Parts: sequence; structure tokens; C-alpha cells
Amino acid sequence: MEARSTQNSFSTKLSWAYKLEADLPGAGKTGYAAAHMLDVQFGEASDFGKVRKNNEDAMGSFIPSSRRQARSHGFLFAVADGVGGLDLGEVASATAISVVTEEFGSAQAGAMLISLLPRLVQHANTAIHDRTLEPQYRGRSMASTLVVCALRYDQAVISHVGDSRCYLVRNGRARQVTQDHTLVNEQKKLGLISDGGIKDSDARHVLIRSLGPEMFVAPDTTAITLAAGDALVLCTDGLHDEMTEAMIAEIVLQKKSAAEVARDLVCRAVELDGGDNTTAQVIRVRSVEQVGMYRGRPYRIPA
Repeated sequence: MEARSTQNSFSTKLSWAYKLEADLPGAGKTGYAAAHMLDVQFGEASDFGKVRKNNEDAMGSFIPSSRRQARSHGFLFAVADGVGGLDLGEVASATAISVVTEEFGSAQAGAMLISLLPRLVQHANTAIHDRTLEPQYRGRSMASTLVVCALRYDQAVISHVGDSRCYLVRNGRARQVTQDHTLVNEQKKLGLISDGGIKDSDARHVLIRSLGPEMFVAPDTTAITLAAGDALVLCTDGLHDEMTEAMIAEIVLQKKSAAEVARDLVCRAVELDGGDNTTAQVIRVRSVEQVGMYRGRPYRIPA
């Protein structure tokens, strides 16, 4: 098993993303990427932007080391964004990624992802909250957003807190899977603000839910059935603030590696604005293993 988390420069993350993509089980190998196995291609990128001198974004992953572990645990990808304006955003985001990737790898084999992921998010929240009680951080504030996506068989489960997002790209179109935990999104639900008014609102980045400030947090969790050819994009607000769903889909659909696509997404967002740290993970689904469930246990559906 392998859990990875990164919070470095753009160039370091990008080169590491290329290596990770080559290391995924089944990448470039015949046999493992057979029709009855989940096979994904993965890349990631991050950039400080044009203004910030540090990167409060963090990202990480858990990559199964064998076909058996791909079925017992699956893959996990995660992106976090330390809340700007607080003292230790980069500490909060790195803590969140470390907790969810490490605990996912040590979870019970065959655990139900729909219940496991929100539990891991709560553990990340507790870890960040507890860090503010440590002597070196006492009296200082920290908080982070978090979006995590686990894939196993033909399912993806996404759990999130804050405004880091997950998009599903399917049949040439991108669709936002998560809903932002922001003040303006709540106002939109109540009909108090239009889509056009959100981008110009001074409150568009005011979070109503984040990791760290409180002892308990309520993540939103959803599951989607995957198909070969799908792509998932996890990103921070530095990217989705600047790019529409159509722009994201256009770049994801390029005939490039997942790492190159992640780089292009980040570079395009920074080119458009660059006022914030910008991070993207791209997961391409090359094949899935279709299963049914009986009393909580998976069984293979004949092709």
C-alpha cells in the first residue's frame, strides 16, 4: 500500500505526478487493466499563483499495491485548501491530507466507502482542532477545506467540507458533484442571489463549514456509478473560481496524459487570475469492475 501527500512547489508536484501515473497498478501493463478490474490514470498539479508567497493547498493519494488491495481498499484522492487569513492554513491542509490518506490505507478491508469517508473527514477535523491545543500553536487559528474521492469496483464516493470541489466529466461535459459550503451558496438556495451575482459577491469565499474550528463537522457524502471513459477532477477554489464547467471539460478531453491535463488546468486558471493558490487532481477511469451487493458484500456481475 502507498499513501502520499504533497505540499511543495508546482514543478515538484508536476514531476511527481508523472511518476505516480506510471506507477499505478495496470499502467502500461497487460493483464491488470482487463475489463473486470478498475483501472485509473492519475495526475496532479499545484501552483502558488501570482500573489501568494506560500502554498496553503495540499493534496495526497492512496494507491493500492496489488489487485487484491484494489478490491479490498480501492484508490483514494484528496485535495485540501488551508483557509487564508488564519495563522496556519498550510498546517491545517497538510494535516487533513495526512490523516485521510494514512487512515484509508489502514482501514478494515472491505469497509463500506459511503460510511468510511465521512468518518475519515471527521478524524481529520479532530486532528486539526487538536493541533490548536498543542503548545507551539496555542492561541493561533487554523482551518481547511477538504474533498476526498475513493474509487473501488465501479463506484466513486466523494465526501467534502468547504468549497474544494469534485467534477465528473462524462460524455464531453463536466458536472459539479459537490455543493460549496459557502454563504453565497446558501443564499442561492434561498433565492437571495443569482448565479451571476455570486462571482461579484464579497461573501463568495465565506465558509459556513470547514475543518478545525469546531470539534465536530458534518461532511456531505455522495456516491456515483462510474463508466469507462469518465474523468474526475478535484480542485481548490483557485481553479473553479476562474474556470467554467465548459472550460474544464475542454481541457480534460484533450488527448494528453492525466498529469499534463492537471498541469493545463492549473496553468489556465493562474493565467486567468492567479490571485490564489491553485490545485487540481485528475483521475481518468479506463475500465471498471461491475459488481452487485448482497448483505454488504460485493459479487461480480457476469459480462
